[in-house]
Amino acid sequence: MNVEPSQDRIIIFDTTLRDGEQCPGATLNVDEKLSIARQLARLGVDVIEAGFAYASPGDFEAVQKIAKTVGTEDGPVICSLARAIKADIEAAAESLKPAAKGRIHTFISTSDIHLEYQLRKTRAEVLAIAEEMVAYAKSFMDDVEFSPMDAARSDPEFLYQVLERTIAAGAKTVNIPDTVGYMTPSEFGDLIKGIKENVPNIDQAIISVHGHNDLGLAVANFLEAVKNGARQLECTINGIGERAGNASLEELVMALHVRRQYYNPFLGRPEESEEPLTNIDTKQIYKTSRLVSNLTGMLVQPNKAIVGANAFAHESGIHQDGVLKNKLTYEIMDAQSIGLTDNQIVLGKHSGRHAFSARLKELGFELSESELNKAFLKFKDLADKKKEITDWDLEAIANDEIQQAPELFRLELVQVSCGSNSQPTATVTLRTPAGEELTDAAIGTGPVDAVYKAINRVVNVPNQLIEFSVQSVTAGIDAIGEVTIRLRHQDRVFSGHAANTDIIVASAQAYVNALNRLYVALEKEETRSHNRTESLTNASCIKEEPAVVEFSREQA
Repeated sequence: MNVEPSQDRIIIFDTTLRDGEQCPGATLNVDEKLSIARQLARLGVDVIEAGFAYASPGDFEAVQKIAKTVGTEDGPVICSLARAIKADIEAAAESLKPAAKGRIHTFISTSDIHLEYQLRKTRAEVLAIAEEMVAYAKSFMDDVEFSPMDAARSDPEFLYQVLERTIAAGAKTVNIPDTVGYMTPSEFGDLIKGIKENVPNIDQAIISVHGHNDLGLAVANFLEAVKNGARQLECTINGIGERAGNASLEELVMALHVRRQYYNPFLGRPEESEEPLTNIDTKQIYKTSRLVSNLTGMLVQPNKAIVGANAFAHESGIHQDGVLKNKLTYEIMDAQSIGLTDNQIVLGKHSGRHAFSARLKELGFELSESELNKAFLKFKDLADKKKEITDWDLEAIANDEIQQAPELFRLELVQVSCGSNSQPTATVTLRTPAGEELTDAAIGTGPVDAVYKAINRVVNVPNQLIEFSVQSVTAGIDAIGEVTIRLRHQDRVFSGHAANTDIIVASAQAYVNALNRLYVALEKEETRSHNRTESLTNASCIKEEPAVVEFSREQA
């Protein structure tokens, strides 16, 4: 097998929709996953890990839909995760059928601590399973990736043996995960180097790396791995993921972009080469970061590298003086290289629908006819309130429209009364899923608290508000405010997002959005519970196996 064409560049494997979504509170619905997948394709990622097809019917549907819509001939490889179990692999293969280029990514633990306490299997058993399941995955499609989970804490000699056998069984990519974020850069580099030197058939596969940020070292570990032979990096937008998150895509890509002369020799290129080391369109980075942040409800910290609000801000007088004279004095990259532009006035209240639509397309938004109509009405409303409409304002309007939750409950009216010597009081009117308009009022510790209590009286779905944040889209007293909230129901977290020049209205809309997501989830659970009951009843009557199999899949 010839893998040489990939050895002089870095393959970017994005797992935002799989490992990133495992971040507490970052659950996405199918349409939101599809929206992110489309943007990841525009960003230029090589592989999209679209989900874990066997985990749930929702995950299966998301992988299948992304495979069909985004997995085109000129698009990225679409991948599904699968445990080293036949049922998982079969589900992955079925979900990936619509993709022009599909990949099954199967895994099993190899560290002694996982073998003893999680798998309760011997090394010999794990070795046999890994080899057999890679071969089984290979029977469905040519592109198979294998991961020895917790490789960083595995015995190196056993790890070499597992990798050799799985490559021989057909794995085109072998992924080396630092599953618990344990290693330091020099250790991780040595691990990759050891694999290169001790796995006889390693030249027949791409070495990939996957790592978590528990010690804040994931990006540094990956860059050291590149120096020692890793050619695929598994990362997420904004570094989201389980616990402290994954290696951050934007940090890795920009590190390789800014310091490409340093990394060129490690990839066999002339040191002075200006050719990019990845296929990423860096000007799509900021927009992708914003999209993922808005849809997941996971805010980007202001001092986050590359995409944080302060990443290109300078407050020190010395720094400001230097940047004004020459940006290179204190900036190692141009803000425009990640897609940030100046706040230029682009449209006003006299602008027409065609100009508005054209500008959104220039900014990379693809709205349906109904979404465009609603967004244009919001734009006209905003133009009456603001003298200066910026690209960031347009982005907020577009995002607010395309990221709406299913509109079951609809906010019709919100009115508040508050002041220094009065009790904050809110009145809200909501249209219910049945089309009925209900009005209620409540008092609270502040106007937003009063609004939320009034909404709860109407919707009557138990929940706990766990996060409320407000960000200004642009500067100025008339700026659009973006509100992101997260609420918990039992053990699940749901997010809501809205933007408006009136922060109270935005707060109410964001809360209703989150409640709509919660309401949809409850409806689906009720439907599934009803279907399970019917399936079990039928199975007990006619003794058919398929009903029981379907039940077990939903429980996975």
